[in-house]
Parts: sequence; structure tokens; C-alpha cells
Amino acid sequence: MSGHCLCGAVTWTAKGPELWASYCHCESCRRNCAAPVTAFFGVPRAGFRWTGAKPEAYASSPGVTRRFCGTCGTPMAYLTDEDPAGIHLYAATLDDPAAYRPRHHVFHATHLPWLKIDDDLPRRAGFQE
Repeated sequence: MSGHCLCGAVTWTAKGPELWASYCHCESCRRNCAAPVTAFFGVPRAGFRWTGAKPEAYASSPGVTRRFCGTCGTPMAYLTDEDPAGIHLYAATLDDPAAYRPRHHVFHATHLPWLKIDDDLPRRAGFQE
């Protein structure tokens, strides 16, 4: 699978299985993406590589690094010390985001009350339950 930012400067490829796919409702992801919910998935870091311009990075909280395009600002990835073998990628960066299939909602306990969700996917209070 592969993906890119809005301007096309930052690109990536990933080999290996998709480890999980979720909608995230946590405040950190919402604010990072300026969106009421984000869609993201995990892949093994071992099969992942940046293939275009290297994204910029910042520490958004202890043990968390977020990657984004330094040209257009597109959020690209989330890396956490809690998952040293995986990288979390935003589904909107996929070359074919229509192929993305989330399997559940995470941090649903903090979802915005005005956001109406009309699906039957499992809802988790945190990331794992």
C-alpha cells in the first residue's frame, strides 16, 4: 500500500499486513487533524518507509511523535513508545482511501456529542479493551 500528502511532497509505502483500522475520537487526534474524528490504521514499522520528502516531526505528548508534511501541513503519521513495532497512518493519506475499511471506533467515550455515527462497528472506550 502507499500514500501521500496533499501537495505530494511526502510519500510512503508499506509492506506487510494492516494490523488494525479504526476511527479515533480522542481529543489529541481531533485537534491534530482539526476534525471531529480521524480514521487511521497501523502497519509494521519494519515494512514501512518514507519515499518522498522526509516529513517534519514534533512531540505532541510524552512518548508520542507526530509526522506531517512541512510544505502543506498534512498530518501523516503517529508514532508511540507504546507500539514500538508499529506506525499509525492516517487513512486520508492513502493513495486509495476509498479502499479503507475501519473495524471499530476507539476512544468513543470522548466522542463529540453532536457527531452522529450511523454504523454498527464496535465502540471502545479506549484504544484497546
